[in-house]
Amino acid sequence: MIQLKTIDELRLMKESARLVSKTLGMLAKEIKPGITTLYLDKLAHDFIKDHGAEPAFLGYGGFPNSLCISPNEQVVHGFPNNDIVKEGDVLSVDCGVILNGFVGDHAYTFEIGEVKPEIKKLLQVTKESLYKGIEQCIRGKRIGDISHAIQAHCEKEGYGVVRELVGHGLGRKMHEDPQVPNYGRQGSGKVIKDGLAIAIEPMVNMGTEKVKFHNDGWTVTTLDNMPSAHFEHDVAVINGKPVLLSTFDYVYEALGIVSDEEKQFQLDF
Repeated sequence: MIQLKTIDELRLMKESARLVSKTLGMLAKEIKPGITTLYLDKLAHDFIKDHGAEPAFLGYGGFPNSLCISPNEQVVHGFPNNDIVKEGDVLSVDCGVILNGFVGDHAYTFEIGEVKPEIKKLLQVTKESLYKGIEQCIRGKRIGDISHAIQAHCEKEGYGVVRELVGHGLGRKMHEDPQVPNYGRQGSGKVIKDGLAIAIEPMVNMGTEKVKFHNDGWTVTTLDNMPSAHFEHDVAVINGKPVLLSTFDYVYEALGIVSDEEKQFQLDF
């Protein structure tokens, strides 16, 4: 059952989501060749705790870290470790917090130094598809409209859209109804209503959409070992329209990126 949220609940969820955004922005200043992902995990853990919150991933289903960090061909759920981050890598960083009883959960794929143009394009198109999906979060439309918009944008560029992993409802739990696939038919799925709060998260592969689930119970890689990208936002429907709870502004500030991509989805409430 979908748990629609009140405005007061969405305000609390925005605080949770923005703490994730600030954590990703802090990490953006530290991500560079030569560091380890375990170093980033420790930074994030301390930052979240220092802001009066708890890392949502730590201990979730037995997950041992505060971040999921997935380099290159890893799609999601990568374990932070002592491997050295190298020039030309890409690093998908997924972060969650629990603050005021609500979960914030979003992700960004970072370029490490200079990456190949074809990988840069994969990241660009994947992030564009995220906003294509957000545009469909309109009262009266359906979840399948979000899914179709993401799929169509990525597949026209020849990319593989992962089927086995999906976005989700969000609230007091990290995974609530409804599931939000990144592929699907227009006009299918649950009707979108005011108070809906969801995490939309395209997971898109340069090659095949097929993935491999590893024996550790968490790590997911592309079947052909080609790169993957992952971007995620927390979105609410207010007065019939999509409103971002999370933001990439802190990441962009750290990286010196100028963008107005979120402008139409911003609302003070």
